[in-house]
Amino acid sequence: MHSGERGSGNLKMFGALLRFFRERAGMTQDGLGAYVKYSKSQVAMVERGERPPKGQFVKIADDVLGAQGALLAAGVNLKVSRFPSWFEDYADEEAKAVGIYMYANHVISGLLQTEAYARAIFGAHCPPLEDDEIEVRVAARLERQHILRRKPAPVVGFVLEEATLTRPLGGREALKGQLENLLEVGRRRNVEIQVMPHDRQVHAGLDGPMILLETAERDHLAYVEGPSGGYFVSEHPELGNLFARYGILRAQALSPEESAKLIEQVALAQ
Repeated sequence: MHSGERGSGNLKMFGALLRFFRERAGMTQDGLGAYVKYSKSQVAMVERGERPPKGQFVKIADDVLGAQGALLAAGVNLKVSRFPSWFEDYADEEAKAVGIYMYANHVISGLLQTEAYARAIFGAHCPPLEDDEIEVRVAARLERQHILRRKPAPVVGFVLEEATLTRPLGGREALKGQLENLLEVGRRRNVEIQVMPHDRQVHAGLDGPMILLETAERDHLAYVEGPSGGYFVSEHPELGNLFARYGILRAQALSPEESAKLIEQVALAQ
């Protein structure tokens, strides 16, 4: 079963209602933004359920769009999340998982990112994110990392492409700090970090990144993320294929000890 739209919640419902009343009033996103002191892109994010309305947004929008209290009522119990709406379901499952296994090929996995590295990633988003949205997403990413210190601790494994260790996102100092963080987190007893060397002639991860989860009930889920969102895989044979692929990736990658030595060498070269 693929599920990419669960968990968009009240924010998405409010956004759809806002768009309905705006279009009914014949007003553009720019026009509404002038009243509520939001940019066009910020109004669009509210309408997509990706951003909670703040301050007097709901009251002003209800008045100028002639919603007659409908937006006020819909805005009472908004579910405010620091995650993008399409990511909420995954974050909920991840927080409860007893096993988390990640393969990353372009950037270092979110659970391992430093603040500077995460900010560089969100700062490079296309189309560009607003400054406050970047800060919200950075804070949410850092908050997720409490999972690594949760009790009882989950078992967490990472396979990272060697290229992620040398891509200087945020600059050389940010990269060096990120590599040092990998070494520190990798010393935790519940965490294993492996590096896939760039000279492997056979590679099981060519289909792209993946995240595998194991629940307390020993059920399994996979999460596949793309540019515009992600979806769960919970049924065989696709689920079994993803777990098998991850097992092969681990066998093809350097051992945790070899990986730590490589990370240390790259960090010293920065």
